[in-house]
Amino acid sequence: MKKYLLALVAVISMASTTFAQNNNHVSLGVGLLYENSADLTLSYEHETKYHNAWEYFANGCIKWKECESCGHICPESFWRNYRTWGLGVAYKPCVTRTRNSHGNLRIGASAGSDTDDFLGGIHIGYEQNYSLKGGWKLYWQVKSDCLIKGQDLFRTGIVIGVKLPCGK
Repeated sequence: MKKYLLALVAVISMASTTFAQNNNHVSLGVGLLYENSADLTLSYEHETKYHNAWEYFANGCIKWKECESCGHICPESFWRNYRTWGLGVAYKPCVTRTRNSHGNLRIGASAGSDTDDFLGGIHIGYEQNYSLKGGWKLYWQVKSDCLIKGQDLFRTGIVIGVKLPCGK
């Protein structure tokens, strides 16, 4: 029984080490953008050589305003105002490397919709990643979005998030 238990522990430790060293991540980021917008991004990232990466993402954004009847932000004026969503891809070349972190430019495009029409988007920004144990990463982004045919022509802001390792 001890041999089986020892073999099981050895297999689990080798598998978790292998799993932690792959280059694929699922990430979730939340942020605030100018002017009065909240942003949520769910993405799959495939890291290539030297921390360059391809990111495939789904993005949602809510723009809030002050309620005309009560004069402040209420649930109705937050959730029922202008909303957008998009699906896209971004290439992220690495521009800085240190021992436990690296920085990438983020250049991408997306297509989606708001509450009425089709939207196209061009995304440019910078992302700084910090490596943790087990393949996890924390990151922050400074992002700028140019939306074609949207209420917001330009959006810019800061996003923070976490990246979890996933299978190859």
